[in-house]
Amino acid sequence: MAAIPTGQVQLDPTALRHAFGSFPTGVTVVTTLDADGRPRGMTANSFTSVSLNPALLLVCIGHRAASFPAFAECRSFAVNVLREDQEEVSARFASKSALKFADVSTVVRQTGCPVLTDCLTWFDCTLHQRVDAGDHTVLFGRVEQFDTSRAAPLGFSRGRYVKVRPR
Repeated sequence: MAAIPTGQVQLDPTALRHAFGSFPTGVTVVTTLDADGRPRGMTANSFTSVSLNPALLLVCIGHRAASFPAFAECRSFAVNVLREDQEEVSARFASKSALKFADVSTVVRQTGCPVLTDCLTWFDCTLHQRVDAGDHTVLFGRVEQFDTSRAAPLGFSRGRYVKVRPR
């Protein structure tokens, strides 16, 4: 089968979004500090491990996100993986609310970024690399510290939260 040259096929963005959404993911809240030292955060499900040695992960930040400017300039960030009972936290950080951190307990770890104290797993990262890719920027983080629990993760697929049943 011959390769199709880039730019010659017009894809339906709604259908593509639906196709991407068929892949179940976990749900994270990514946090950092803006240039004035204020906490910024957003919900993201484009997250994955990259390498164990060195310890690297990545998360994708949409250019239209309200907190994108803070992530576009950050030198560190934290990824907080949500538990199955944290749909409200996910919705709050997905919103445009200026009060995302109200009533959410955080602590500061090695990098100075806010880490949610009540999540499934957290990774405190220094920026390893930043790559622009289409309408997102990919942040590669070097994991400086992390912790995890045995609770069940919050899942997301086809525009809805889903239950993940670990065996």
